[in-house]
Amino acid sequence: MAKYNFHEKLDRYNTSSVKWEMTKQVFGEEEILPMWVADMDFQPPKEVTDALKNRVEHGIYGYTFTPPSATEAVQSWLKKRHDWEVDSSSVIYSPGVVPSIGIAVNALTEPGDKVLMQSPVYPPFFNMVKNNDRVVVNSPLLLKNNRFEIDFADFEEKLKEGVKLFILCNPHNPGGRVWTEEELRKMADLCIKYDCLILSDEIHSDLIYSPNVHVPMVKLDKKYEDYIVTCIAPSKTFNIAGLQASAVIVPNEKLRVAFQKVQGKQGFHALNTFGVIGLEAAYRHGEEWLEELLVYLTENVELSIKFIEEQIPNLSVMRPDGTYLLWIDCRKSGLSDAEIKEALLKKGKIGLEPGPKYGQGGEGFVRMNIACARDVLMDGLERLKKAFD
Repeated sequence: MAKYNFHEKLDRYNTSSVKWEMTKQVFGEEEILPMWVADMDFQPPKEVTDALKNRVEHGIYGYTFTPPSATEAVQSWLKKRHDWEVDSSSVIYSPGVVPSIGIAVNALTEPGDKVLMQSPVYPPFFNMVKNNDRVVVNSPLLLKNNRFEIDFADFEEKLKEGVKLFILCNPHNPGGRVWTEEELRKMADLCIKYDCLILSDEIHSDLIYSPNVHVPMVKLDKKYEDYIVTCIAPSKTFNIAGLQASAVIVPNEKLRVAFQKVQGKQGFHALNTFGVIGLEAAYRHGEEWLEELLVYLTENVELSIKFIEEQIPNLSVMRPDGTYLLWIDCRKSGLSDAEIKEALLKKGKIGLEPGPKYGQGGEGFVRMNIACARDVLMDGLERLKKAFD
Protein backbone atom coordinates (compact mmCIF):
# COMPACT_ATOMS: atom_id res chain seq x y z
CA MET A 1 0.00 0.00 0.00
CA ALA A 2 1.31 3.42 -0.97
CA LYS A 3 2.47 5.58 1.91
CA TYR A 4 2.48 8.89 0.02
CA ASN A 5 -0.43 10.60 -1.71
CA PHE A 6 0.75 11.93 -5.06
CA HIS A 7 -2.88 12.20 -6.24
CA GLU A 8 -3.50 15.21 -4.00
CA LYS A 9 -3.95 18.51 -5.83
CA LEU A 10 -2.24 21.31 -3.92
CA ASP A 11 -2.94 25.01 -4.41
CA ARG A 12 0.40 26.68 -5.20
CA TYR A 13 -0.91 30.20 -5.63
CA ASN A 14 0.32 32.88 -3.22
CA THR A 15 3.62 31.01 -2.77
CA SER A 16 5.56 33.05 -5.38
CA SER A 17 5.54 29.99 -7.63
CA VAL A 18 7.27 30.67 -10.94
CA LYS A 19 5.33 27.83 -12.55
CA TRP A 20 1.85 28.87 -11.43
CA GLU A 21 2.05 32.61 -10.84
CA MET A 22 4.16 33.87 -13.74
CA THR A 23 2.05 32.61 -16.65
CA LYS A 24 1.15 36.17 -17.68
CA GLN A 25 4.80 37.23 -17.82
CA VAL A 26 5.93 34.06 -19.60
CA PHE A 27 3.03 33.36 -21.97
CA GLY A 28 1.06 36.60 -22.06
CA GLU A 29 -1.92 34.64 -20.76
CA GLU A 30 -3.22 34.06 -17.24
CA GLU A 31 -6.02 31.50 -17.64
CA ILE A 32 -3.84 28.60 -18.74
CA LEU A 33 -2.72 25.34 -17.16
CA PRO A 34 1.06 25.59 -16.56
CA MET A 35 2.95 22.41 -17.45
CA TRP A 36 6.22 24.01 -18.45
CA VAL A 37 8.97 24.78 -15.92
CA ALA A 38 10.61 21.71 -14.38
CA ASP A 39 9.35 21.53 -10.84
CA MET A 40 6.83 19.07 -9.42
CA ASP A 41 3.44 19.74 -7.86
CA PHE A 42 4.21 17.28 -5.05
CA GLN A 43 5.20 18.00 -1.48
CA PRO A 44 8.72 16.80 -0.62
CA PRO A 45 9.33 13.97 1.86
CA LYS A 46 7.81 14.71 5.28
CA GLU A 47 11.25 14.37 6.86
CA VAL A 48 12.45 17.36 4.83
CA THR A 49 9.51 19.50 5.93
CA ASP A 50 9.92 18.40 9.55
CA ALA A 51 13.64 19.23 9.51
CA LEU A 52 12.89 22.70 8.14
CA LYS A 53 10.15 23.25 10.75
CA ASN A 54 12.50 22.26 13.55
CA ARG A 55 15.07 24.74 12.32
CA VAL A 56 12.45 27.50 12.03
CA GLU A 57 11.30 26.87 15.58
CA HIS A 58 14.81 27.43 16.89
CA GLY A 59 14.29 31.03 15.87
CA ILE A 60 17.82 32.26 15.17
CA TYR A 61 19.05 32.27 11.58
CA GLY A 62 22.59 33.52 11.80
CA TYR A 63 25.56 32.78 9.57
CA THR A 64 25.56 29.10 8.66
CA PHE A 65 28.26 26.74 7.44
CA THR A 66 27.69 23.48 5.59
CA PRO A 67 28.52 20.81 8.20
CA PRO A 68 30.41 17.58 7.53
CA SER A 69 27.16 15.69 8.13
CA ALA A 70 25.72 17.21 4.93
CA THR A 71 28.69 16.01 2.92
CA GLU A 72 28.37 12.58 4.53
CA ALA A 73 24.73 12.52 3.41
CA VAL A 74 25.77 13.38 -0.16
CA GLN A 75 28.44 10.67 -0.13
CA SER A 76 26.06 8.06 1.27
CA TRP A 77 23.38 8.89 -1.29
CA LEU A 78 25.74 8.70 -4.26
CA LYS A 79 27.16 5.39 -3.05
CA LYS A 80 23.76 3.81 -2.45
CA ARG A 81 21.94 5.10 -5.54
CA HIS A 82 24.77 5.15 -8.08
CA ASP A 83 27.54 2.99 -6.59
CA TRP A 84 29.76 6.07 -6.73
CA GLU A 85 32.34 6.58 -3.99
CA VAL A 86 33.15 10.25 -3.59
CA ASP A 87 35.89 11.66 -1.37
CA SER A 88 34.63 14.39 0.95
CA SER A 89 37.39 16.76 -0.21
CA SER A 90 35.98 16.75 -3.75
CA VAL A 91 32.54 18.11 -2.74
CA ILE A 92 31.84 21.82 -3.25
CA TYR A 93 28.49 23.53 -2.67
CA SER A 94 26.59 25.97 -4.85
CA PRO A 95 23.07 27.48 -4.79
CA GLY A 96 22.18 25.65 -8.00
CA VAL A 97 23.39 23.85 -11.10
CA VAL A 98 22.97 26.87 -13.38
CA PRO A 99 25.19 29.04 -11.12
CA SER A 100 27.65 26.13 -11.07
CA ILE A 101 27.72 26.08 -14.87
CA GLY A 102 28.48 29.79 -14.88
CA ILE A 103 31.26 29.32 -12.33
CA ALA A 104 32.73 26.37 -14.24
CA VAL A 105 32.73 28.26 -17.53
CA ASN A 106 34.70 31.06 -15.87
CA ALA A 107 37.00 28.72 -13.96
CA LEU A 108 37.86 26.28 -16.74
CA THR A 109 37.94 28.48 -19.84
CA GLU A 110 39.00 31.94 -20.98
CA PRO A 111 36.95 34.61 -22.78
CA GLY A 112 36.67 33.67 -26.44
CA ASP A 113 37.17 29.94 -25.78
CA LYS A 114 34.87 27.43 -27.46
CA VAL A 115 32.39 25.42 -25.40
CA LEU A 116 30.68 22.36 -26.89
CA MET A 117 27.11 21.20 -26.30
CA GLN A 118 24.54 18.95 -27.97
CA SER A 119 21.25 20.54 -28.97
CA PRO A 120 18.39 20.40 -28.40
CA VAL A 121 19.40 20.93 -24.79
CA TYR A 122 18.58 22.84 -21.59
CA PRO A 123 18.61 26.55 -22.60
CA PRO A 124 20.82 27.89 -19.74
CA PHE A 125 23.72 25.95 -21.26
CA PHE A 126 23.71 28.43 -24.13
CA ASN A 127 23.08 31.43 -21.87
CA MET A 128 25.89 30.70 -19.44
CA VAL A 129 28.38 30.33 -22.29
CA LYS A 130 27.31 33.42 -24.24
CA ASN A 131 26.82 35.63 -21.18
CA ASN A 132 30.36 34.87 -20.07
CA ASP A 133 31.87 35.80 -23.44
CA ARG A 134 32.63 32.29 -24.60
CA VAL A 135 31.70 30.78 -27.97
CA VAL A 136 29.03 28.10 -28.35
CA VAL A 137 29.98 25.16 -30.56
CA ASN A 138 27.07 22.82 -31.23
CA SER A 139 27.06 19.14 -32.18
CA PRO A 140 23.35 18.44 -32.69
CA LEU A 141 21.92 15.14 -31.54
CA LEU A 142 20.52 12.76 -34.14
CA LEU A 143 16.85 11.79 -34.01
CA LYS A 144 16.53 8.12 -34.95
CA ASN A 145 13.38 6.04 -34.42
CA ASN A 146 12.00 8.73 -32.10
CA ARG A 147 15.10 8.58 -29.90
CA PHE A 148 18.14 10.80 -29.56
CA GLU A 149 21.57 9.46 -30.51
CA ILE A 150 25.00 11.08 -30.53
CA ASP A 151 26.61 11.97 -33.84
CA PHE A 152 30.10 10.88 -32.84
CA ALA A 153 31.69 11.80 -36.16
CA ASP A 154 30.42 15.36 -35.83
CA PHE A 155 31.26 15.37 -32.10
CA GLU A 156 34.90 14.60 -32.88
CA GLU A 157 35.05 17.12 -35.73
CA LYS A 158 33.84 19.84 -33.36
CA LEU A 159 36.43 18.85 -30.74
CA LYS A 160 39.12 19.24 -33.40
CA GLU A 161 38.21 22.95 -33.56
CA GLY A 162 39.96 23.50 -30.23
CA VAL A 163 37.02 23.22 -27.86
CA LYS A 164 38.07 23.75 -24.23
CA LEU A 165 34.94 22.56 -22.40
CA PHE A 166 32.10 20.15 -23.19
CA ILE A 167 28.82 20.49 -21.27
CA LEU A 168 27.02 17.14 -21.05
CA CYS A 169 23.37 16.76 -20.04
CA ASN A 170 22.81 13.32 -18.47
CA PRO A 171 19.98 12.41 -18.14
CA HIS A 172 19.18 14.52 -21.15
CA ASN A 173 16.81 17.46 -20.87
CA PRO A 174 14.49 17.71 -22.80
CA GLY A 175 14.64 14.24 -24.38
CA GLY A 176 14.95 12.10 -21.24
CA ARG A 177 17.77 9.96 -22.66
CA VAL A 178 19.95 8.24 -20.09
CA TRP A 179 23.25 7.86 -21.91
CA THR A 180 24.73 4.35 -21.83
CA GLU A 181 28.10 3.44 -20.39
CA GLU A 182 29.40 2.87 -23.91
CA GLU A 183 28.24 6.31 -25.07
CA LEU A 184 29.69 8.00 -22.00
CA ARG A 185 33.07 6.31 -22.39
CA LYS A 186 33.24 7.24 -26.06
CA MET A 187 32.49 10.92 -25.34
CA ALA A 188 34.94 11.05 -22.44
CA ASP A 189 37.74 9.38 -24.39
CA LEU A 190 37.29 11.76 -27.31
CA CYS A 191 37.40 14.75 -24.97
CA ILE A 192 40.61 13.49 -23.37
CA LYS A 193 42.09 12.88 -26.83
CA TYR A 194 41.55 16.54 -27.71
CA ASP A 195 42.36 17.89 -24.23
CA CYS A 196 38.82 19.10 -23.55
CA LEU A 197 37.39 19.32 -20.03
CA ILE A 198 33.85 18.09 -19.26
CA LEU A 199 31.08 19.56 -17.15
CA SER A 200 28.48 16.84 -16.56
CA ASP A 201 25.05 18.12 -15.49
CA GLU A 202 23.48 15.14 -13.68
CA ILE A 203 20.68 16.96 -11.86
CA HIS A 204 18.03 14.45 -13.05
CA SER A 205 20.16 11.40 -12.22
CA ASP A 206 17.85 10.09 -9.48
CA LEU A 207 14.73 10.21 -11.68
CA ILE A 208 15.34 7.08 -13.75
CA TYR A 209 12.77 4.59 -15.04
CA SER A 210 13.53 0.88 -14.83
CA PRO A 211 15.32 -0.90 -16.46
CA ASN A 212 17.48 2.14 -17.28
CA VAL A 213 20.45 2.88 -15.03
CA HIS A 214 22.19 6.22 -14.58
CA VAL A 215 25.98 6.01 -14.68
CA PRO A 216 28.01 9.01 -13.45
CA MET A 217 30.50 9.58 -16.26
CA VAL A 218 33.43 10.32 -13.94
CA LYS A 219 33.25 6.99 -12.12
CA LEU A 220 33.84 4.94 -15.28
CA ASP A 221 37.61 5.34 -15.28
CA LYS A 222 40.11 6.81 -12.81
CA LYS A 223 41.69 8.89 -15.59
CA TYR A 224 38.40 10.74 -16.09
CA GLU A 225 38.74 12.36 -12.67
CA ASP A 226 41.30 14.81 -14.05
CA TYR A 227 38.87 16.04 -16.71
CA ILE A 228 35.33 15.95 -15.29
CA VAL A 229 33.33 18.25 -13.02
CA THR A 230 29.92 16.83 -12.05
CA CYS A 231 26.88 18.82 -10.93
CA ILE A 232 24.19 17.18 -8.78
CA ALA A 233 21.35 18.46 -6.60
CA PRO A 234 18.38 17.25 -4.55
CA SER A 235 16.22 19.96 -6.14
CA LYS A 236 14.63 17.98 -9.00
CA THR A 237 14.62 14.68 -7.11
CA PHE A 238 12.75 15.94 -4.06
CA ASN A 239 11.10 19.12 -5.43
CA ILE A 240 13.10 21.55 -3.29
CA ALA A 241 14.53 23.85 -5.96
CA GLY A 242 13.43 26.90 -3.97
CA LEU A 243 15.85 25.99 -1.17
CA GLN A 244 18.74 26.65 -3.58
CA ALA A 245 21.23 23.94 -2.70
CA SER A 246 23.40 21.83 -4.98
CA ALA A 247 26.73 20.06 -4.92
CA VAL A 248 29.62 19.97 -7.38
CA ILE A 249 31.93 16.96 -7.40
CA VAL A 250 35.48 17.87 -8.46
CA PRO A 251 38.03 15.09 -7.79
CA ASN A 252 40.95 16.90 -9.43
CA GLU A 253 42.53 19.38 -7.01
CA LYS A 254 43.66 21.83 -9.71
CA LEU A 255 40.14 22.06 -11.17
CA ARG A 256 38.65 22.29 -7.69
CA VAL A 257 40.90 25.19 -6.70
CA ALA A 258 40.05 26.98 -9.95
CA PHE A 259 36.33 26.53 -9.28
CA GLN A 260 36.65 27.79 -5.71
CA LYS A 261 38.74 30.76 -6.84
CA VAL A 262 35.86 31.97 -9.03
CA GLN A 263 33.45 31.42 -6.14
CA GLY A 264 35.76 33.56 -4.01
CA LYS A 265 35.67 36.36 -6.56
CA GLN A 266 31.88 36.29 -6.37
CA GLY A 267 31.89 36.36 -2.58
CA PHE A 268 30.17 33.01 -2.37
CA HIS A 269 30.89 31.23 0.90
CA ALA A 270 28.08 28.88 1.92
CA LEU A 271 24.59 27.59 1.27
CA ASN A 272 21.68 29.32 2.98
CA THR A 273 20.49 27.91 6.30
CA PHE A 274 17.45 26.13 4.92
CA GLY A 275 19.26 24.85 1.86
CA VAL A 276 21.71 23.01 4.12
CA ILE A 277 18.90 21.51 6.19
CA GLY A 278 16.82 20.49 3.17
CA LEU A 279 19.73 18.94 1.28
CA GLU A 280 20.83 16.79 4.19
CA ALA A 281 17.33 15.68 5.20
CA ALA A 282 16.42 14.78 1.62
CA TYR A 283 19.51 12.68 1.02
CA ARG A 284 19.27 10.98 4.42
CA HIS A 285 15.55 10.23 4.55
CA GLY A 286 14.04 10.62 1.08
CA GLU A 287 14.65 7.26 -0.57
CA GLU A 288 11.33 5.60 0.30
CA TRP A 289 9.46 8.69 -0.96
CA LEU A 290 11.50 8.67 -4.18
CA GLU A 291 10.76 5.00 -4.87
CA GLU A 292 7.01 5.66 -4.63
CA LEU A 293 7.36 8.81 -6.72
CA LEU A 294 9.04 6.85 -9.51
CA VAL A 295 6.12 4.41 -9.59
CA TYR A 296 3.66 7.29 -9.87
CA LEU A 297 5.71 9.07 -12.55
CA THR A 298 6.05 5.84 -14.53
CA GLU A 299 2.27 5.55 -14.57
CA ASN A 300 1.99 9.19 -15.67
CA VAL A 301 4.42 8.56 -18.52
CA GLU A 302 2.55 5.48 -19.70
CA LEU A 303 -0.83 7.19 -19.47
CA SER A 304 0.45 10.21 -21.42
CA ILE A 305 2.00 8.16 -24.22
CA LYS A 306 -1.12 6.00 -24.57
CA PHE A 307 -3.44 9.04 -24.60
CA ILE A 308 -1.41 10.86 -27.25
CA GLU A 309 -1.07 7.77 -29.43
CA GLU A 310 -4.81 7.12 -29.33
CA GLN A 311 -6.28 10.61 -29.11
CA ILE A 312 -3.78 12.93 -30.88
CA PRO A 313 -2.30 10.85 -33.72
CA ASN A 314 -0.59 13.87 -35.29
CA LEU A 315 1.71 14.04 -32.25
CA SER A 316 4.29 11.55 -31.00
CA VAL A 317 6.16 11.32 -27.70
CA MET A 318 9.80 10.43 -27.17
CA ARG A 319 9.67 7.79 -24.43
CA PRO A 320 11.93 9.09 -21.63
CA ASP A 321 14.49 6.88 -19.89
CA GLY A 322 14.41 9.36 -17.01
CA THR A 323 13.20 12.83 -15.86
CA TYR A 324 9.53 13.83 -15.59
CA LEU A 325 9.58 15.66 -18.92
CA LEU A 326 7.99 14.62 -22.21
CA TRP A 327 9.49 15.77 -25.52
CA ILE A 328 6.55 15.88 -27.91
CA ASP A 329 6.93 15.93 -31.70
CA CYS A 330 4.28 18.17 -33.31
CA ARG A 331 5.75 18.31 -36.81
CA LYS A 332 3.07 16.10 -38.40
CA SER A 333 0.48 18.69 -37.41
CA GLY A 334 1.82 20.87 -40.23
CA LEU A 335 1.90 23.89 -37.91
CA SER A 336 4.79 26.30 -37.55
CA ASP A 337 6.27 26.92 -34.10
CA ALA A 338 4.36 30.19 -33.87
CA GLU A 339 1.14 28.39 -34.81
CA ILE A 340 1.81 25.63 -32.28
CA LYS A 341 2.24 28.24 -29.56
CA GLU A 342 -0.95 30.00 -30.62
CA ALA A 343 -2.94 26.75 -30.65
CA LEU A 344 -1.70 25.72 -27.21
CA LEU A 345 -2.45 29.07 -25.60
CA LYS A 346 -5.62 30.15 -27.39
CA LYS A 347 -7.36 26.82 -28.06
CA GLY A 348 -5.90 24.46 -25.48
CA LYS A 349 -5.28 26.99 -22.70
CA ILE A 350 -2.10 25.13 -21.74
CA GLY A 351 1.44 26.43 -21.21
CA LEU A 352 4.25 24.20 -22.50
CA GLU A 353 7.90 24.89 -23.26
CA PRO A 354 8.52 25.70 -26.96
CA GLY A 355 11.03 23.43 -28.67
CA PRO A 356 13.08 26.14 -30.44
CA LYS A 357 14.12 27.39 -26.99
CA TYR A 358 16.36 24.30 -26.80
CA GLY A 359 18.35 25.12 -29.92
CA GLN A 360 18.80 23.37 -33.24
CA GLY A 361 16.63 20.26 -33.46
CA GLY A 362 13.93 21.70 -31.22
CA GLU A 363 11.83 23.07 -34.06
CA GLY A 364 8.35 21.56 -34.13
CA PHE A 365 8.60 20.13 -30.61
CA VAL A 366 7.25 21.10 -27.18
CA ARG A 367 8.25 19.98 -23.69
CA MET A 368 5.60 18.94 -21.17
CA ASN A 369 6.07 18.47 -17.40
CA ILE A 370 4.01 15.50 -16.20
CA ALA A 371 5.06 15.62 -12.50
CA CYS A 372 1.59 16.46 -11.21
CA ALA A 373 -1.53 14.82 -9.79
CA ARG A 374 -3.27 12.42 -12.18
CA ASP A 375 -6.34 14.67 -12.47
CA VAL A 376 -4.18 17.62 -13.49
CA LEU A 377 -2.33 15.47 -16.01
CA MET A 378 -5.59 14.33 -17.60
CA ASP A 379 -6.76 17.93 -17.77
CA GLY A 380 -3.49 18.84 -19.49
CA LEU A 381 -3.77 16.01 -22.01
CA GLU A 382 -7.34 16.96 -22.88
CA ARG A 383 -6.19 20.56 -23.39
CA LEU A 384 -3.35 19.32 -25.59
CA LYS A 385 -5.92 17.37 -27.65
CA LYS A 386 -8.13 20.42 -27.96
CA ALA A 387 -5.20 22.53 -29.13
CA PHE A 388 -4.48 20.14 -32.02
CA ASP A 389 -8.06 19.21 -32.97
